[in-house]
Amino acid sequence: MDKIRVLLVDDEPSIRKLAEKELSGENKIITTSGSADEAVKLMSQRNFDVVILDMRLPDGDGLDLLLKIKEDSPNTEVIILTGHGTIDSAVKAMKMGAYDYVTKPFSLEYLELLIERAYERVCLKKDHKIFTHSIGAQIVPRLVGTSPKIREITKMIEKVAPRKTPVLITGESGSGKDVVAHMIHALSDRSDKPMIVKNCGGLQKELLKSELFGHVKGAFTGAYDAREGLISVADGGTLFLDEVGELPFDVQGSLLRFLETQRYRRLGDTRERQADVRLIFATHRNLEKKVEEGSFSEALYHRINVFRIHVPPLRERASDIPLLTEHFLGKLSDNAGIKYKISEEAMQCLMSYDWPGNVRELRNVIERASILAEGNLITPKVLPKEIQERSALLSTFVEGLKLKDLEIGFILTVVQKYNGNKSKAAKELGITRKTLYRKLKAYKQGSTNS
Repeated sequence: MDKIRVLLVDDEPSIRKLAEKELSGENKIITTSGSADEAVKLMSQRNFDVVILDMRLPDGDGLDLLLKIKEDSPNTEVIILTGHGTIDSAVKAMKMGAYDYVTKPFSLEYLELLIERAYERVCLKKDHKIFTHSIGAQIVPRLVGTSPKIREITKMIEKVAPRKTPVLITGESGSGKDVVAHMIHALSDRSDKPMIVKNCGGLQKELLKSELFGHVKGAFTGAYDAREGLISVADGGTLFLDEVGELPFDVQGSLLRFLETQRYRRLGDTRERQADVRLIFATHRNLEKKVEEGSFSEALYHRINVFRIHVPPLRERASDIPLLTEHFLGKLSDNAGIKYKISEEAMQCLMSYDWPGNVRELRNVIERASILAEGNLITPKVLPKEIQERSALLSTFVEGLKLKDLEIGFILTVVQKYNGNKSKAAKELGITRKTLYRKLKAYKQGSTNS
């Protein structure tokens, strides 16, 4: 459990000493301050969950400091300390956003209870923001498949997950980049902390900057209240920025600074803040090309490209299609209470299609087919027309060809793809170099004899 970070602001040394001695414990860290100026400095250096604030301070008014706290740190809850003569001011403070007040002399047990209740409200507000930006992230997905490329990606995830190194995940839309991101978080030592997901496309520059870094009241038109950004919400956890290639150039500079220093400023704020956040990025864009065009920062590109994981399109790992199909059918069966199955002919149709929409398209096709299926069996006739037509065309093309001709044709295509590099070709084909050489030798002998 995280410790409650408490700041007590009171000019009486006896109260500060009492609080440090009696309130500090396994679940609380108590920091004290004797003045408003000192409290402001402390809050600029670290975040506090609860502030216990005396109404009368030697260098300022408690209400003024309350306003500043609420503006600078809207998630922080404030408990007012007051004498009997200033109860009216304490009530006014509650209308201004204070959590509660306690009169002097106070009971330590009651103050401790108020701190814990105030902290519960802090957690509820934070949990709401986490839930809003990480719906669906609670169930950790997994990469389905046994192809060499998927096995290699899984090993890379296992290697990088325990580190704080930024990760850049590339690949076509629908290929499973989000699955990789969630696996990295799940296998990290931050797995019990929030993973916040944000798609960088479709938001105006000012709104996106506010979403990431937060803003103070009046920072821009419509900023009627201060707001924490996603970096603050993700503190201690992971921030996954999908489609990072769509980031406005101005926002890229602020993000680069945070990556390098773990410090940031909210829009319109002079105070610098710090957060411990692991960043994962994903894009289907060619970032190298965007750097050349001047639409993506070269410095940011090099900073996020420390560890890259490329997720191949489904057409390059067709051997995973049966496993993916069974995986999606299993989920649909669990939800519907029906044991869905797929015919051999329908599976052949799926295997013959090139899947421009990748795994996402396959999932959608399987879901649609389960709805149209008669009973629990998926047959070719409930598959989309384009998949049926592609399968029929391929069947006509290969009719009369021998299986070994198709096999060697595929092998030669892969060898050519790697410019004759037999090791890389064998790895993609999922066979040993010895087997690859044997098949190529048999092909050459057959060509010579014919």
